[in-house]
Amino acid sequence: MTARSTPVKPLIGLTGRRFRMGLISGSHPGYGRRLTDAFFTDFAERITRAGGVPVMLPYDADPAALGDWLSGVVITGGQDVHPRWWGGDESVVGDIDAVDNPSVHDPDRDRFETELTTVAIERQIPLLGVCRGMQVLNVTLGGTLIADLPSGPIEHLAAAGPLSDGDPGHVVTFDPGTVAQKVFGDRLVTNSWHHQAVDACGDGLVVTGRTEDGVAEAIELPGAPVLGVQWHPEWMVTDDGALRWLVEAAAEQR
Repeated sequence: MTARSTPVKPLIGLTGRRFRMGLISGSHPGYGRRLTDAFFTDFAERITRAGGVPVMLPYDADPAALGDWLSGVVITGGQDVHPRWWGGDESVVGDIDAVDNPSVHDPDRDRFETELTTVAIERQIPLLGVCRGMQVLNVTLGGTLIADLPSGPIEHLAAAGPLSDGDPGHVVTFDPGTVAQKVFGDRLVTNSWHHQAVDACGDGLVVTGRTEDGVAEAIELPGAPVLGVQWHPEWMVTDDGALRWLVEAAAEQR
């Protein structure tokens, strides 16, 4: 056997949604009630560009076994975390099946992502939580969420969606000396597409970035390669560095 001439690229796992094929416009009726898993390819493109190898993680995979292989993890955005995970009001939850409407709660996804987050933290596998993923990180460690942000001077649920560098009024300021400040600088204009937010932090987590209205936009776990951001770095026109941070941290951990 010959020695490798180049370093092994870090394997970065991406979570996503599960839904019925029939929800895709123009899909063949022969698919019946078959399910499919999906994530936004923007993540894969940015991870590849940063030097990582993106792989999709279906709910069926054993989180502990994934921890034997993965160099990094991204918990991606999506539907709200079910309130049973953080002590919220369950009376507001409907009974629509998530695979028939991927905008509603998905208990299977909640279970998988919280277990995967636990494995990543326990094994010091670098982890990035994006939007919903930041909230999953928080509730996994016992934190709570604001169920529905009140309207205010800063728009957090952008009507046109987050496919931009954000509105100039949506500025996140980061605490000095934190991972977030080292990655993003003192302040960053970001996109925004969420109606829930971190309330009380989970065990060990600290808020390291906020907008002027006090909404938590970045959290981290001091001493661990763990970062959560409330915006969508995969959709920032100007690369904010979040996914590069993850790939670089994963390469260092290897």
